[in-house]
Amino acid sequence: MTDPRLRLDIDGAVARLTIARPEKRNALDAAMVEALRAHCWTIERSPARVVLLTGEGDHSFCAGGDIAAWSGLSPDQFTRTWLRDGHDAFDALARLTQPVVALLNGDAFGGGLELAACADARIAEAHARFALPESGLGIIPGWSGTQRTVRRFGVQVVRRMALFGEVLTAEAALAAGIADAVVPRGEGVAAANRLIERLTGRAPRATEFVKLLLNAAEGEETERVLETLAGALAAGSAELAEGLAAYRERRVPSFAQPAGEEA
Repeated sequence: MTDPRLRLDIDGAVARLTIARPEKRNALDAAMVEALRAHCWTIERSPARVVLLTGEGDHSFCAGGDIAAWSGLSPDQFTRTWLRDGHDAFDALARLTQPVVALLNGDAFGGGLELAACADARIAEAHARFALPESGLGIIPGWSGTQRTVRRFGVQVVRRMALFGEVLTAEAALAAGIADAVVPRGEGVAAANRLIERLTGRAPRATEFVKLLLNAAEGEETERVLETLAGALAAGSAELAEGLAAYRERRVPSFAQPAGEEA
């Protein structure tokens, strides 16, 4: 699925995801959420080794869910489509095997902060602000704003934003562990590129496994991580080679002495 408001450009080792709706502060509607999920599927199967996520313009990284897109939904539609589809898309981003670097070139409010929480590193420009304002509208942070954000940032800072409406500056977000670095306005791209260069200089398979293990440590898709790592070991084993050879040759496999090994 393509949507010009959520662009995906893959150039060698880097996949760039850009939210391109600056006239709406890069707010997301249903079609953009679905495009995000589809793009994650494409990235997962691409040769890219890192993802750069950012917003167009310099005012907002992402203002979250477009109020006009969900405010007219019935309670059932809101629950069954808006919330679930958002979770599916954000989970797909957080669970990419490739590390994700978020360049926060402006405000990350509501769903925008939840989106940033899916990244493995967050570089904030100095003018960016951070907030979870949903309860002021009579709604909750519904795209893991009380779950993944707590696992990654800690409960108390999320409590301050989600319960009391505190808005954090970039420096306060850095102190709270929400941002990993703060750079002057306009210097985010260069900082992100330096981080990407450092990351792509590391061993790709080991990097993928480290991300999977860190996700499991956080409780992010633990079951899939365990089976992925165990499957990778099995896929490279002599036992699998013998099992497949026996299947092709229509014989009983000999696992006591796998193919290619001497007794």
